[in-house]
Amino acid sequence: MANLKEIRTRISSVQKTKQVTAAMKMVSAAKLKKAQDAIVQIRPFADKLHEILSNLTASLNDADDNLYGEERKPVKVLLVAITSNKGLCGAFNSNVIKQVNVLAGSTYKEQNEKGSLHVLAIGKQGFEILRKSFTVIGEHNHVYNELNFENVSAIASSVMQEFVTGTYDKVELVYNQFKNAGVQILTTEQFLPVVQSAEDNNTQSEYIFEPNQEEILENLIPKSLRTQFFKAMLDSFASEHGARMTSMHKATDNATDLIQDLNLTYNKARQSSITNEILEIVSGANALAN
Repeated sequence: MANLKEIRTRISSVQKTKQVTAAMKMVSAAKLKKAQDAIVQIRPFADKLHEILSNLTASLNDADDNLYGEERKPVKVLLVAITSNKGLCGAFNSNVIKQVNVLAGSTYKEQNEKGSLHVLAIGKQGFEILRKSFTVIGEHNHVYNELNFENVSAIASSVMQEFVTGTYDKVELVYNQFKNAGVQILTTEQFLPVVQSAEDNNTQSEYIFEPNQEEILENLIPKSLRTQFFKAMLDSFASEHGARMTSMHKATDNATDLIQDLNLTYNKARQSSITNEILEIVSGANALAN
């Protein structure tokens, strides 16, 4: 059994760890509220805009106008992996990394073997791991310093331009979609080309264009794509804080349980030490008496 000093040292160490995890939980909870409000506000707008975008793309007959909906054989594929800059958030980052590996080994196995599967890493945690196995064309860790539509739009515009110029034939986003503080849904979402879902086919609407269709398409489709990309970033950002808050809550509970176990061990060791001292005193007294 460990001596009393070692147990006291361990108790002190775990108590300090508990203070840190409890503080991190509170910080993540405060940040989560702001991030959750942002994603809840933008989600209805982004979903409706995406619905309109799908209908407009399906109505285009001229391939020259349908720049972002042109279906091509996916010879060159780009996966956008959205992770975080910091760890201590459970399986949040590892789930995204695992999904990229799964896609590389199944859906895009041929492209991966030929070297035409590239990764765009957003977040330091994903970049550090994925660059060891894939061709990572860039990192955008700085975007979390000030996560706003303008900064995210610059990344989205770059990806859109690479699709239009033929650098990539298909672009997919891999990220955690926010459901609530305790649940994050790992999502693989096709970003480009824009496709019309079966639901959109059944609910396709006729639109009146003002001032004209060309001008509307020229502005609406890029804006919708940037909004979709921004929504994915906000989803991931809110999921990160939800995952970290949950992880730190569990760590704090585990520290509390460990402290209780250590206190019990300390009390037993202390009782055993006192008992041994009493036995030594009694034995010494008996020896003197004899």
